[in-house]
Amino acid sequence: MRMNTPRVTPLNEQELTPEMLDLLGPRFRGIPLLNIFRTLARAPKAYKRFMVWGGYILSDANALSPRDRELVILRTGFNWQSGYEWAQHVRIGLDCGLTEEEISRIKRGPEDEEWSEGDQALLLATDDLTRDAFISDENWHRLSALSEKQRMDLVMTVAQYTQVSMMLNTFGVQLDEDLTLDPDLCP
Repeated sequence: MRMNTPRVTPLNEQELTPEMLDLLGPRFRGIPLLNIFRTLARAPKAYKRFMVWGGYILSDANALSPRDRELVILRTGFNWQSGYEWAQHVRIGLDCGLTEEEISRIKRGPEDEEWSEGDQALLLATDDLTRDAFISDENWHRLSALSEKQRMDLVMTVAQYTQVSMMLNTFGVQLDEDLTLDPDLCP
């Protein structure tokens, strides 16, 4: 976490409109409203469009498997030192098939020898994008087992979670009550 208090105060229950809640869709029904959504809802028009794009990235329309998508999202969040992003997606990653050991290894990066070639290729591409906003020819070639659509969705997933990490870090979005900050992401 970059900040101990929010710069942008999340909306409280009374400030949330039915339209804002409807944008969450079925995935978030029945759970407390997350601080990220309470914060982004301060800019309702942007929030509405954010939810559509983010909904695509987290949907089955994204050609990456849920496990691969979460591998990429976690590496992106770690590279941007986004404690909130990391904490939320550790839980999601576990639900999507990543193991606790793999999640721990994500922090060590693509050089860890235990990664499969496919996982290593995803991590190398993610590191390229979060460092240079470009996947090198060598690392693009390593992604040759992926379809063109999967490679495009990889880039779009890293782009989305780069944006999310920047917003979370800058707005000072605090962890939800049920999350724990990873010690490797403490200031």
